[in-house]
Amino acid sequence: MSFYHWFYRFRSVLVSPPLVFAFFYFSHETNDWVWPLGISVFLIGFMLRLWAQQHLHYRLKIQKQLTINGPYRFLRNPVYVGNILIGLGATLVSELVWMVPITLLWYVIIYGFVVRYEESHLLEKYGEAYRVYMSEVPRWVPRFPGSAKMELLNRFFYASVLKEGHCFLILFPYILKELVSRWFQL
Repeated sequence: MSFYHWFYRFRSVLVSPPLVFAFFYFSHETNDWVWPLGISVFLIGFMLRLWAQQHLHYRLKIQKQLTINGPYRFLRNPVYVGNILIGLGATLVSELVWMVPITLLWYVIIYGFVVRYEESHLLEKYGEAYRVYMSEVPRWVPRFPGSAKMELLNRFFYASVLKEGHCFLILFPYILKELVSRWFQL
């Protein structure tokens, strides 16, 4: 197994250390404004994942093809950008604002390796069509062409909601952390 394939294979586990740390660390927390901001960032990430899933059909039992519509018209990795935003939102909800840059750097490194594997795999699978796509669509930062139609909802919306709903479980430990920390403050 290649170095990049290893990162791809274990990407779900590899992105968790900052979130696990944020759950168990109680010192230097910031209160008040971080929960609304964290939930907002989390929801933006979730909505981006949901939008991408409607077009990618990753967890849906549908014939796969090169996806270049929906958010894939604007950036090549909307699921990973959504995951990064979800992770940053969860870090904010943990009330460890100082950890947000660390989480961002960690995710950029992990997903950087993952994307290198995926791109080589997709080049093998789709050839010149993917090479052209790579040259036209940025990897991380979206580019919005003037005449681009957003295509926010399609017939896979409800199936995508069911498949992506598990993302909200990421918030559960931080809700528990908030409840437990209040007991200790009494």
